[in-house]
Amino acid sequence: MKKIIGTLGLVIFIWGCKEKATKVEITNDKYEADWESLSNYKEAADWFKDAKFGIYAHWGVMSVPAFANDWYARNMHIEGSNEYKHHVETYGKPSEFGYHDFVPMFKAENFDAETWADLFKKSGAKFAGLVAEHHDGWSNWGSKINPWNAVDMGPKRDVYGELAKAIHERDMKLVASFHMARNLQIFKEQPQKWLNDTSYFPYNPKMPTSSEDPLFAKMYGNISKDKFSEDWLGQLKEVIDNYSPDLIYFDSQTQKIPESYKKEFAAYYFNDADKKNKEVVFTHKEGEFPKSVSLEDFEKGRMNRITEEFWLTDETVSLGSWSYTENLALKTTAEIIHVLVDVVSKNGALMLNVSPKANGIIPENQQNIILEIGEWLNVNGEAIYETRPWQVFGEGPTKQEKSGMFLDKITYTAQDVRYTKKGNTIYAIVLGWPGEHVPVTLNSFTSDVLGKQVPNVDKLSILGYQQDVVFNQNDTGLHFKTPREIIDNRAFVVKIEIK
Repeated sequence: MKKIIGTLGLVIFIWGCKEKATKVEITNDKYEADWESLSNYKEAADWFKDAKFGIYAHWGVMSVPAFANDWYARNMHIEGSNEYKHHVETYGKPSEFGYHDFVPMFKAENFDAETWADLFKKSGAKFAGLVAEHHDGWSNWGSKINPWNAVDMGPKRDVYGELAKAIHERDMKLVASFHMARNLQIFKEQPQKWLNDTSYFPYNPKMPTSSEDPLFAKMYGNISKDKFSEDWLGQLKEVIDNYSPDLIYFDSQTQKIPESYKKEFAAYYFNDADKKNKEVVFTHKEGEFPKSVSLEDFEKGRMNRITEEFWLTDETVSLGSWSYTENLALKTTAEIIHVLVDVVSKNGALMLNVSPKANGIIPENQQNIILEIGEWLNVNGEAIYETRPWQVFGEGPTKQEKSGMFLDKITYTAQDVRYTKKGNTIYAIVLGWPGEHVPVTLNSFTSDVLGKQVPNVDKLSILGYQQDVVFNQNDTGLHFKTPREIIDNRAFVVKIEIK
C-alpha cells in the first residue's frame, strides 16, 4: 500500500478482505527520503547567505593529550610515530593506557558556556557552535546511543547543550559538526590496510582498537557497518531533537554511510525545520551528498572564482592542529580577515575554528584574535554581512590558481582588492594599507573589465573615516587617494555609491 500523506498525525485503519486491520500512519511530513523530494528544499538558507561568518570549536577528549594535533588519538596507535613515542614516554604503552583512559581526564572544569557565547558574539560571528562528535567516538552531548558521552562520563555535563542554549539566547544560529563517519573501522579483515586513514583508529590486535568488548568497540568503531550506520542516524536525530541546530557540518567519509541513511537524515532534518518554521543548512565535502540538498565545504581552501552555488570554507585560527596543543602557533588577524573577504567576494561563507584547552578555557592569544576580528567587523561589517558578489570578485597581482581544499597559504598585498555589493552600493575591500595620501586606482571600473556595464559613481567614502574622499572616474578606472592617516593596516573598505 502506498504511503498516504495528510496534515494530521492520525492513524487510520484499512480493513482487508479477512477483516483484519492494517495500520497506515498518516504524517504531515513535507519531504520524503528521496533526493528528488529533498531537492525541493532550499539548500542555501537566506540567513546563511547573509551571515557570512561563523565560529566553532574542536574540543573534547581530543583536547586532553595537547600534543601534535587532533589526530593524536589515531597516531598514538601507530608504532614509530612521534605520537606513539610521546604516549609511551608520558602515559605508557597504548595497550596499557588507551585513548579511552583520557576520558576521566576531560573534566571541563572551567567551561562556561556564557563566556564562550559572549566571545563568539563579540567576534562578529552570526553562527556558532561546537564539534558534536569528532572521529574519536566521543559525544559532547548526553547521548542515549553512545555511552561515551559528556553527561555520563568525563565532565558529566551536557556541554553541547549548555553552549547551544547560550548561543540561541544571543540570536546567533547554532552549529553542530559531525566528523564521526571516519570512526567506522572497515579494514579489520585486511591487515595490509590497517593504517589506511579512511578509518580513524587503526585495527591492531595488540591494542584496545581491536577490542570486542561492546563498550570499547563502540568508541573505536570496531562494530558492524549496519550497527554503525544505525547509530550514526540515531545520534544525528538526538541532536536535532534536543538542540535544533541551524547548521550541520559533515566532515569527510560519509560515503561509508549507506545512501538510504543519508536520505533519511536529510528528510528528518528538513521536516523538523519545516515544523519549527525555520531554515536549516547542512554541508558536505567532495560530493558525498548531492548539491541539490546541501552545500559544499572546502576545508582550508576555497574557490578561485565567483560561483552560482553558495558554499562554505572552514579554517582554523591555528597553523597546525584543530584541537588545542601546547605551543599552538596561530595565524595573524590579518590573514583570517583576508580569507573571510576573499571567500565572501566569491559567494561563500567562512567558519573559523578555535581550540580551547581541555579545562574549557579558550587561550588568551586566541581570544585576542577573535576580538580583533570583531573590532574589524564592527567598522567594516556592512561590506560583509548581507552582501552578494559583484560582477567581478576582485583585482590585483596575487592569484589563486586552483580551487579546492587544503590550499597553500596565499599572502595578499595592498594592491589586492576584493568586491562585494549591496543594493546600489559596491564595496572595494583593499587587503592592506598602500600608505598615507597615496593614489589608488580601481581598475575593475573600466569597459575593458565590465564591458558596457561600467557603473556611474555618485559618491566614494572610506568606512571608519569621517572626512570626504575626492575621487575621479574615467576610462582608466576609479581613482582616489588614501587619507593622510592610517585607517587599517590589515584591510580597509571603500564604499562606492552608484547613481
